[in-house]
This record gives sequence, structure tokens and C-alpha cells, in this order.
Amino acid sequence: QYRFETLQLHAGQEEVEGTTRSRAVPIYQTTSYTFKDSDHAAKLFALQEFGNIYTRIMNPTTDVFEKRFAELEGGAAAIATSSGMSAIFFAIANAAEAGDNIVCARQLYGGSLTQFSHTIKRFGIEARVFNVSDASNLEEQIDDKTKAIFFESLSNPQIAVADVEGIVDIAKRKGVLTVCDNTVASAALFNPIKWGVDIVVHSTSKYTNGQGSAIGGIIVERDGLAEFFKENASKYTEFTQADESYHGLVYVDVPLPNFCLRARLSLLRDFGAAQSPHNSWILLQTLETLSLRMDKHSSSTLEVAKFLESHPKVKSVNYPGLESNADYKKAQKYFKDGKSSGLLSFEVESYEEAKRIIDSAKLFSVVVNIGDSKSLIVHPASTTHSQMNEEELVKAGVNPSTVRLSIGLEDPIDLIEDLTQALN
Repeated sequence: QYRFETLQLHAGQEEVEGTTRSRAVPIYQTTSYTFKDSDHAAKLFALQEFGNIYTRIMNPTTDVFEKRFAELEGGAAAIATSSGMSAIFFAIANAAEAGDNIVCARQLYGGSLTQFSHTIKRFGIEARVFNVSDASNLEEQIDDKTKAIFFESLSNPQIAVADVEGIVDIAKRKGVLTVCDNTVASAALFNPIKWGVDIVVHSTSKYTNGQGSAIGGIIVERDGLAEFFKENASKYTEFTQADESYHGLVYVDVPLPNFCLRARLSLLRDFGAAQSPHNSWILLQTLETLSLRMDKHSSSTLEVAKFLESHPKVKSVNYPGLESNADYKKAQKYFKDGKSSGLLSFEVESYEEAKRIIDSAKLFSVVVNIGDSKSLIVHPASTTHSQMNEEELVKAGVNPSTVRLSIGLEDPIDLIEDLTQALN
């Protein structure tokens, strides 16, 4: 088994392209593929043979990206989607249906909270909330209709570290799937599957890309989920009973990772949120430097956090790499060498002061994305979480005076000098 730095360069590309011997993974920019004959086509559609059918469902460039990402997360399989939000929706829609519920962390990205609180509600799926930091009220939210527990390993923008072991322990006792959004920590710093999580999702638009140049999402499943579905057969009938939309296929009877297979054959087929081959190719290039970038993001962010913590105009700093942070011990426990990624937030005196600081920054770009090589600054309450009312913002841990930073790859001294002039 190769180590992470080697896998991020080589995994998934089993052999170089046969015709040209291209070292780089080629972009297979095609909608469709020729079949040898009508029998060959029929066998592919009936899953009697496996191969390329249509790029909405699979693509050779995307296939390498999926295999590589699955290896980096320690998973059995992965499925790429057109965005992080579609990956989250697919992860929930693959497990739950009308009349079911999920339990999600209160501390989540604003778009995820909106999807759970409003959009999937229209599909008849209820979203309940729990405290991700200690899972103190998780168990009481679970009943026989609970299909998934959703949380972020490192939340955005609260920068809270999840009690992963506590969540997984409860989920296993209750026979409920765990879904972890690992976008902020990244596969380079944390692998939820190694801690017992069932499903991992990412917005690959963030740290995987690192340049703000491609939108994408991905779902990764752990090995052995078929046995979980069999043990909880009455709850997860979509995997244990015949799928009439696919010739009566029973997913647990297929010797392939079940969760991604159903997401591919049902959700990608019907909703079509497929990742473009070109974006898969871009993400393969940027994935090659993920570990190097995450080291730099983490070390620079710690320097900036220490500076902000000492500044008289800053009321508090949210970054688990700081020894003063309430989640410091969990960050040391879960994340590689205690490195806590490149996202931090801090509180100032007022809403007006937060806006003034953001508008005064010169090196930081006012951008709602995170994970770029360039440093970014934003006011969550009026942007990423603007759809929430004041009470909902407080519950989600987002105050009107919160400023969020995504620390890039610049020299941290230059970033500190920019923040110094912005704060003064």
C-alpha cells in the first residue's frame, strides 16, 4: 500500500493510455461510447458486463479521479458529481425518502443548512439538529425513520471539530448511516472512514481544486456497506429490495460497492448532476499537490490566528490549532499532526466593524469560496448564511460580527501586515 503523497499522484491510473502512451490522464471529452455490437450494448445496460455507456453516468477521465479520491480517503469506491451541493443531496437522497428523517449538525455550511431545512423538506424528508462538538443531544433525535447522521469534520464557518468517535458510536448502536462532509479538513489531514464513518462527501471546488477554477463534488463509501444494509434490511429497503427501475436489480446482490452503485445507476441517471470530464481533469492536476498545500495552509493559518488572538480589537478567534481553543485536543486527536486546515474566523466589536475590516483588506479578496491558493475574506452573516434569520444565525454559531478568512499560500507575514492595516 502506497502512502498518501504517492497515491495522490498515481492512484486510479492503472496503466497509461494505450494508443499515445500519454503520461497525463487524457481528457475524454465525449458524451458517449461506441459498442461492439447490439449484444454488447445490451449486456452493458443489463450489468452483465461493465464498461462505458454514457458520460452522464461514467467517463474514463472521471473514473481515474474517482478511484484516486477513494484511495486517498481509504474508501471502497467514489462517485463524482457536478458540485459539492449535488454530492450532499445525492448522499441524502440515496438513503432517505418521503417520511424519513435525517439528523444533521447545527454547525454546518449555510448552503447545507438551507438544503436540509427547506429543500429536502419539500421531498418529505425531515431534518433534525444536534450539537456536533459533543453529540450530547444526538441519540434523542434518532428514531426508526432516521436514515442518516450528517456532520462536517471541521465546520464552516464556525471551525468546530466534530466528536467523530461519539457520533459513530451512537450511529452504530442505532443502525444509522453516518455521512461526514470532509471538505475543510481535506483527505490530506483527516480520513473519516478510518474512524468508522460510512460515507464521506466533499466539495472538490475547495481544497481539492485549490485554485477556484473548477466546480465539483464527490461521495466516497467505506468498504463493507453491503453487510450494514443486510443487517438493517427493513430500514434500507432501497438497497435490499428489487429496484424496478433497473430490471429488478437488488443492490446488495451485486459484488460492487453498493452506495456508489445505486447513486450512479439511479441518481446520476435520473438527476444528471454529472461532473464534466474537463473538470475531472483539472481536479486530477490539483489533487497532485494537495498534501503540500494543506501543510502550508495549516502552518500559515496558525501564524495568522496567533496574531489575531493577540490583537486588541479582536474579541475572539475560532481556530482549533490554537491551544486556547475549546476543540484543540480534538484537533490533535483527529487531524494529521494536529494541522487544522486553512479556515479561521474571528469576532470583532460590531457588524459595522466587521464590514469595515473586510472592505479595508487589500491582499485578501472578498470571495465566498474557500481553499484557494489566494487568501480570501468574507462576512458570513450577509453572504453564505444570509438566508438565515438572527435566531438561526446565533444557533448556527454565526454572529453579525464574524469575519471568515481562508488563508492561502502567500507569505503569512504579508497577510498579517494586511490584516494589521485593516484592523487599525
